[in-house]
Amino acid sequence: MADDTDLLHAAHRARLMAHAPYSNFLVGAAVLADDGQVYLGCNVENVAYPEGVCAEAVALGAMVVGGGRRVVAIAVAGGPAGPPRPCQPCGGCRQKIAEFATAETVVLTGGEDGAIDRRLAHDLLPARFELDPPGA
Repeated sequence: MADDTDLLHAAHRARLMAHAPYSNFLVGAAVLADDGQVYLGCNVENVAYPEGVCAEAVALGAMVVGGGRRVVAIAVAGGPAGPPRPCQPCGGCRQKIAEFATAETVVLTGGEDGAIDRRLAHDLLPARFELDPPGA
C-alpha cells in the first residue's frame, strides 16, 4: 500500500503528463483505491475552456474503469509549469471525490518542499450533495 509520500510523488509524476497549453497550469492526481491499486490522472485542457477535464476526474474515471469502487486516499499536485505546489481540488472535484469517499478518505496536497497537507474528504466538502443510490 502506498504511503502519503509515495502517493504525492505519483501525483507529481502524473502532473508532468498534463495537457495544459492554454493555462500552463499543470495538475496531477493519484488515487489509492480500495482494491490497493493507484490510479493516475492529469488535467486535459481544450481550447473550448469548459470542455477541459480536471486531474482528479481523470484519476477517478481510471479507478472506476480499473475496478476500484472507493477512494482510500487521493493526492493532488499542481501549479504553473515548474516545481509542483500544494493545489487543493476545485469545488466540482471535491464533489466528485465525495462520491467515492468514506469517512476515512484522506486528501493529500503538497509541493516540492516535502511538506504534506493531510485532510479528510469530509473537511473539504462538509455539506456535500447526496442522493440515495438506486435500489438503496
